[in-house]
Amino acid sequence: MFKQIFSLLLLLLFSGFVAVAQNREELQKQKQSIEKELAELNQLYRETQKNTKTSVKQLAIIKRKINAREALINGINREVKQLDETIYLNERDIYRLRKELDTLKVKYAKSIVFAYKNRSSYEYLNFLFSASNFNDALKRAAYLKSYRQNRETQASAIVKSEQLLQDKIGVLSANKKERLSTLEVQNKQLLDLEEDKKEQDQVVAQLKGKEKELNKQIRDKENQRQKVAVAINAVIRREIEEAKKREEAKRLKALEDARKLKAAQDAAAAQAAADKKNAAGKPASGNAGAGNNAANTVAANGAGNNGSANPPRPTLNDAPSGVTSAAKDRTYSPLESTPEGMELSLNFENNKGRLPWPVSNGVVTVGFGTQSYAGTKLMQKSDGLEIAVPVGSPVRCVADGEVVYAGEVADENIVLVKHGKYFTGYKNLSSVAVSRDQKVKAGTVLGKSGTSIDGEGGILFMIMNDKSVAQNPAPWLRSK
Repeated sequence: MFKQIFSLLLLLLFSGFVAVAQNREELQKQKQSIEKELAELNQLYRETQKNTKTSVKQLAIIKRKINAREALINGINREVKQLDETIYLNERDIYRLRKELDTLKVKYAKSIVFAYKNRSSYEYLNFLFSASNFNDALKRAAYLKSYRQNRETQASAIVKSEQLLQDKIGVLSANKKERLSTLEVQNKQLLDLEEDKKEQDQVVAQLKGKEKELNKQIRDKENQRQKVAVAINAVIRREIEEAKKREEAKRLKALEDARKLKAAQDAAAAQAAADKKNAAGKPASGNAGAGNNAANTVAANGAGNNGSANPPRPTLNDAPSGVTSAAKDRTYSPLESTPEGMELSLNFENNKGRLPWPVSNGVVTVGFGTQSYAGTKLMQKSDGLEIAVPVGSPVRCVADGEVVYAGEVADENIVLVKHGKYFTGYKNLSSVAVSRDQKVKAGTVLGKSGTSIDGEGGILFMIMNDKSVAQNPAPWLRSK
């Protein structure tokens, strides 16, 4: 009885502890990730400050710092709430343990008193010998033995409960100390957040004083963006046209092969008819039927090629042979007319949310789409993610594919890689390490990062589909 109660109590306490520990572990991982991002942002901001000119990138970095610090503070708030919940649960467990311990002590005291009152060996023998028969005496002896064991179990349960109570009190004390420490960290982060906001106000004030200059810089970036978009569209159209030409050449070859087969079959049939006609006016010979054998051979060869003079033309909505994992309602692109192209497309799609980042330890300073900057009238459009990294950092391909362009566009080096019907672009490279038509794997170094128009180190990473529509890369990349 006492063992069951004690085991159940331990199980309840342990299960609650495991659930809280798991939640705390997740919060700690998120906290460490945000702290790492903040460290990278601080380092990047110090590097941008070396540039005497205040830039839009500095404002973007400060904005990201504020967002990251607010996320960190929110995480700390959740951690404090979990600590409060843990403290409450531990206090409740301590109260329950004390109640259980008091109950065990009362029961144990009663058993000791009873044993003291019946300590005489005469009463023990009297209890045994008053049995009505031998079996009854054995049962009474077993009862007395179990009674002694029960007292020992009670004593052991009391000792264990007291130890568990002391351990729980120790955990509660540690939780309270940790809560105080966490609150101190939270207060420090709140002070840092206020400093970041003041710094943001200062940068905004400086940017307002040079809005004309910055607007010109943004216009230059917009002109460059449009030139790059036109160049990428041209490359994608070229790839689609080449794919269509290859598909058309394949279709024409199939038709020509079918025409030749049909001509051979017709010639064989005509020869067979002539041989049959000649054979009708001549005696039978061992060579009779040779024409038929030739005709049969040609017919058999034709059957091996499906025996069709006009094979059906493949359509864009038909999956290439050898590919079985595509959706039935999928609209196929000419770039997927081969098993290799289809495989690259499906691999790219299936890895959405798991693609590696093109650079290591980079920080996104400008997101996808139209960006505005609080406190200013400045706005700019981006077809991808601007990732700040030190100049000369390796830029790697995010998925298997084929390089379809590697060179200069609008005074910027750019590499474009085809992944079936998807394309990834890597802009602002100081050097290029690949060439057109080169097969590349995920992780292949395409070049090194350079500087953008604003003079800061970084790259622009883009994702496009076969319609030349830019995609937001953020949902495609894995979480840092």
